Amino acid sequence: MKRGFYLIMAAQFFSSLADNALFIAAIALIQQLDGPDWMTPMIKWSFALAYVLLAAFVGAFADSFPKGKVMFATNAVKIIGCLTMFGHASLGLPAEHQVYTVLGAYALVGIGAAAYSPAKYGIITELLPPEQLVKGNSWIEGLTVVSIILGVVLGGALISPKVSSWLLSFEAGLDLQTPAEAAIVVIAVVYFIAAIFNLLIPHTGVDYPQQQRNPVKLMTAFGCFVATLWRDKLGQISLAVTTLFWGAGATLQLIVIEWGRVQLGLPLNKASILMGVASVGTILGAMLAGRVPLHKALCVLPMGVAMGLVVMLMPLAHSSWSVYTLLIAIGGLGGFFVVPMNALLQHRGHVLLSAGHSIAVQNFNEQLNILLMVAVYSLMLGMHLHINTIIIIFGTLVAALMVIIMAWNRHNHRKHPGLDHVIGSHAHGTALQQE
Repeated sequence: MKRGFYLIMAAQFFSSLADNALFIAAIALIQQLDGPDWMTPMIKWSFALAYVLLAAFVGAFADSFPKGKVMFATNAVKIIGCLTMFGHASLGLPAEHQVYTVLGAYALVGIGAAAYSPAKYGIITELLPPEQLVKGNSWIEGLTVVSIILGVVLGGALISPKVSSWLLSFEAGLDLQTPAEAAIVVIAVVYFIAAIFNLLIPHTGVDYPQQQRNPVKLMTAFGCFVATLWRDKLGQISLAVTTLFWGAGATLQLIVIEWGRVQLGLPLNKASILMGVASVGTILGAMLAGRVPLHKALCVLPMGVAMGLVVMLMPLAHSSWSVYTLLIAIGGLGGFFVVPMNALLQHRGHVLLSAGHSIAVQNFNEQLNILLMVAVYSLMLGMHLHINTIIIIFGTLVAALMVIIMAWNRHNHRKHPGLDHVIGSHAHGTALQQE
């Protein structure tokens, strides 16, 4: 792997670490302001909304400048969003309205993340040849999961009574009043560390044609890009799987926190650790997936069905060992099947489109599904369904959708018997779209 790849990994690690720690701090802030239960999923919803609304534009933005500079600029937007969370108290709004300030600030972080992602993933395809994409993605996804683990643990630790009281004693004239506010200051420092690594990322020397700047034409072109990947017989399967996985993963984060509170009686700072436990399994699965060659990527689809079935066992877990074992198994199955699918999707996107545009299409579909699944979860909370009932519905949905995707893949292979042999080739950018 090239030196620039390791700098990308470092920048991604610290930026993702801060994103996930801020997620926990934002939840703590909502709870501090006595926001309703359905407001917690809306934090994730506000973050994902930026990906959907900006999808037509961020690909062109990422391909217009050196991607290291794009990552630096968009990380700066995250910093602004992080610090904007202090506005909940300074505007003099009633407590019931201050929660919307928190949502708005986290949405700004989402804007930074939406523009950051095409540059982060696009530069991987610029640095690595197709045969190293699975390995490269395994490293990136594994490190991202590590950052998720440490991020939620960091967020939980920063709002814990012992650590937060120590931080508040060193407020340095910032007039910090609550554990969540103290946590946000520390998280802003982590974003600054990510910015330093962003500045060190070298220019890959890959230049793209002049990008369109007319908003209407960008949206029209983006619609064509979306259609291109969905028509491709390999792209459509990998896109369907990654879309389902990230929507399910985002919802599962929220489910685990609520499940820990209701079934296990854990406060937020301890329930957040459960998310980290599941991510340990994802690391193990991602490491094993690194051994899967790109042309065998579609063989891992049954793991998605297994993940949905294992999720349905969560209501039966009460002891610590059963809870941790179950969460590690769920994470492991998810990590094993999503890494090859992600690599396959990036390769097909790079062949059919450009690096930045293909990642923007991927993010659009994945985040649109997050909006849908998180909204449904919020609705079920608003209907006062028990968390175990929600888990059964969720697991059944994931398993059923993966069975449908597997049947779809078999249909494609019956009509195109040589489909697996063109994976990794740059010479089949349009042939796979024909019926």
